[in-house]
Amino acid sequence: MADQPTPPAFNKTSIAVIWIVLLGLTTLIFNHVLKDINNPNQQLSITTNEFGEQQIILERNRYGHYLATGQINDQSVEFLLDTGATLVAVPEHIANRLNLKKGRTYKSQTANGLSTSYATTIDKLTLGGIVMTNVPASISSGMDFDEILLGMSFLKHLELSQQGKQLTIRVPEQTY
Repeated sequence: MADQPTPPAFNKTSIAVIWIVLLGLTTLIFNHVLKDINNPNQQLSITTNEFGEQQIILERNRYGHYLATGQINDQSVEFLLDTGATLVAVPEHIANRLNLKKGRTYKSQTANGLSTSYATTIDKLTLGGIVMTNVPASISSGMDFDEILLGMSFLKHLELSQQGKQLTIRVPEQTY
């Protein structure tokens, strides 16, 4: 009987490389899943409802918030809808990345206490297919998270209605 070939033996280095690759792939998959859980509104599009109104529908995330991917001056950002915020509030570290200009300084009251803010104007803000220009905003030094609060200086031009876990944002006939 002929000698049958034996399978190659795995040495410790081969086994370590296989484990590292598997752990890396698992991490990538779970990071993608977690991002989808935190922000289920990464790919927004504007649609037309039965009354001919343009609208965007957002899904609430598992924490009860409405997060959505949008753009400021054609750069991708994450928005957290906040009807309690007077202005669109941009954390200072994000404002620096977006090259937003700091205007006059003022103190603002936030959930975390008193904070220094700077007036600014966003040239172009896009959510789904809704585009607004010259949106009043603030640059907030006290915000250390990575979402921009999408406040009333943007939202007041739109109609919002919540039903269940969905928030419908409609563009009224005469907007901005």
